[in-house]
Amino acid sequence: MRTGFVITGLACALVVAVLVSLVLGKYPVGIDDVCGFFLWKAFNASVNLSIDRQLLENILLNIRLPRIMAALFVGASLSISGAAFQAMFINPLVSPGILGVLAGASFGAAVGMVLSKSWFFVQASCFLFGFLAVAAAVGVARLYKGNSIILLILGGVISGALFTSLLSIVKYLADPYNQLPAIVYWLMGGLTLVDAGVIRNTAIPVVAGVGLVISLSGYLNVLSMGDEEARSMGVPVERIRIILIVIATMLSAITVVLAGMVGWVGLIIPHISRMIVGPDNRVLIPVSALVGALYLVAVDDVSRLLFTTEIPLGIITSLVGIPFFAVVLKRAGKGWS
Repeated sequence: MRTGFVITGLACALVVAVLVSLVLGKYPVGIDDVCGFFLWKAFNASVNLSIDRQLLENILLNIRLPRIMAALFVGASLSISGAAFQAMFINPLVSPGILGVLAGASFGAAVGMVLSKSWFFVQASCFLFGFLAVAAAVGVARLYKGNSIILLILGGVISGALFTSLLSIVKYLADPYNQLPAIVYWLMGGLTLVDAGVIRNTAIPVVAGVGLVISLSGYLNVLSMGDEEARSMGVPVERIRIILIVIATMLSAITVVLAGMVGWVGLIIPHISRMIVGPDNRVLIPVSALVGALYLVAVDDVSRLLFTTEIPLGIITSLVGIPFFAVVLKRAGKGWS
C-alpha cells in the first residue's frame, strides 16, 4: 500500500515538474497557454492563446520539450544503472561508470569531434566506445580466475584509466581554438544540443532498457545475496549479470550521447530511493527511475535559469551531489538491511 502511494506521488510530482519546466524560460509562457496548446494539438480543441501558435509550437515542441525529455531519460537511466550495479556488485559506492562506460563514451565523443563535424558521427562514436570500454573490462576480468565481482571491478578500473588516458591524448592533440573548447564543454555535461530528432532516436532504447531492468529486478535481489546463494537457488548468475551489464551499459552510454558527462546522479539517487522504499529492487528500480528523472529535470531548470548564462549541467550535479552524499552517507547503511 505504502509503495503504491510513493510511486503514485512521485509520478504526479514528475508530471507537475514537467509542466513547470515547460512554463519556465527566458521567454515567458503561462500555464494556461501550455495546457491550451496541448489540448489544441492533441484534440484540435478550440482554445484562446495569448501567444501566436506557431511561436508557441516552436518554443514548446522544438526547444523546451526535447530538453525536458532528455533530462527525464538521463536522470532515469543513470539512476537505474547505478541501482542495478550497486545490487550486482553488493557495494553502495558503485556508480554507472564502474566498468569504464562513461570514460569510454567520453573518449568516443572526443574522437568524433576531432575526426568529423557530423553530430551523428560524434554520437555514434560515443556509443560505440562506451561499449568497447565495458567489453575491455569484462575481457580483463575473464583473463584470470577468482572472485568474478572483484575481477570485474578491477577490470573496470583498468578500462576506465585506459580510456581516461586516451581522452587526455586526444585533448592534447586537438585544435586548441575550435576542437578543444568543444570537447571540454561537452565533458562538463549539458542538454543544449538536444533536439527532437535525438529524442526520437533514443526514446525506444531508453524505454526498452528501463523496462528490461525493471523486469529483471527480482534477479537483482538474488544477486545481491552473493553468487553462491544465487547459484544454490538455480539462478544462472553469469548470464543474468552479463545481460544486466549490457543493458546498464547501453543506458549509461545513451546518457553521454544526450548530455555528456553528468556525474553523481547514478550514485546518490539510488541511496535516496533506498532510504525511501528499502532494498527490494522490485520497488527500488522504478522508484529510482522516477526520483532520478525528477531530480535532473529540477537541476536542468536551475542550470538554464539561475544566471543569464547557462551553467553546464554536470557542474551543478557535482556541486549538489558531493555535499549531499556526505550528509546521506551516515544513513545510507539502513537502506541495505
